[in-house]
Amino acid sequence: MGITTLVLLAVADVLIAVANGKTLWALLLLLTPGLAAVLWPSARQPAWLTPQLRTALPAGGSLTLTAVAATTERMRTLGPGEVAVLLCLLLIAVRTCPPRWALPCAVLAGGAAIATPLRFHEVIAKEDALLFMLLLSLLACVFAGLGGYLRTLDHRRGVAVAETRRSERLAMAADLHDFVAHHVTGILVQTQMARMMAATEHDRLDPVLAGIEHAATQALDSMRVTVGILRGGPEETARLQPSRSDPVGDLTALAELVDRFGGPTGPKAELHLDASVRPSLPHAVQASAYRVVQEALTNVRRHAADATEVTVTLAHVDDTLHVTVRDNGRGGASMPYAARGGGFGIVGLTERVTALGGTLRTGPRQDHGWEVVALLPAPRQAD
Repeated sequence: MGITTLVLLAVADVLIAVANGKTLWALLLLLTPGLAAVLWPSARQPAWLTPQLRTALPAGGSLTLTAVAATTERMRTLGPGEVAVLLCLLLIAVRTCPPRWALPCAVLAGGAAIATPLRFHEVIAKEDALLFMLLLSLLACVFAGLGGYLRTLDHRRGVAVAETRRSERLAMAADLHDFVAHHVTGILVQTQMARMMAATEHDRLDPVLAGIEHAATQALDSMRVTVGILRGGPEETARLQPSRSDPVGDLTALAELVDRFGGPTGPKAELHLDASVRPSLPHAVQASAYRVVQEALTNVRRHAADATEVTVTLAHVDDTLHVTVRDNGRGGASMPYAARGGGFGIVGLTERVTALGGTLRTGPRQDHGWEVVALLPAPRQAD
């Protein structure tokens, strides 16, 4: 709706210029980059098209047209489209420009909009020109305030996303820490057994030593992943606790998680665990798979309370664990908005999955419902 309105206002500028017999090329040279700067999607902008360039170029062109039109009657034209573009550029400058460029670009775009009535200083009364400039000043303040408000919201969301990612990485590291502690304890116990058996039962030492080797390998792999996760700095490592009261989720706990989700009154929930999924998968992969399913089921509760069927599928294909959660809901959530969470669960999942070198996809299904698909690298190991 906003795009259509802006384009129609620009067309109105062209019609006004044609009706009054004014030079059209200068107006087109101004409106074209202005509309492009406002309407060009941010995700598709080249690196050189910075926010400060987007705002400064059309605003500078408008000021130039104002200076020329003040002395040349043929260039003296003004319409709502140009003013609307300049106000939108003012909002963009305040919201997206780097801090040191935000104020200069905002002043340039806002000043260009406020100065447009000066093109007619010779043909309208001074009081009328001042009135128009006052009105444009008020509009500029509104757009600048809106841009500042949106910039604050963007900053808060950025901080929340960063905090969610950091918390998820710490949670992963804590999971792995518990796993390492478990294996190191097993190594200690088996080593004590091996020392006792060394004198009397030499033939039974090999299985014990093999168990020690396997536990040590698992512990070292988990420590390597932990170091990668905590590469952000030692202050985050210090936050990890030696142990936690809540158990670390893995594939063996998935059946209970899915059954508990369905329950007597919930939707029909099924777990399909392919025979290719072995219990010897790395613990980090198992914990991440559990978290993916847990978060996906939580989102079904929050955003698709009308779902009647939920399917959880795990398969191990080409050294990759495929975790898929699908529901048949249509988005009819009965929970109040305030109870639906902060909207950063997928951010945390993405951080967890990508930290292991995997990928996470979420989106609607072809017919109806939603699906979450996680691909986790998981080289096969001997049980």
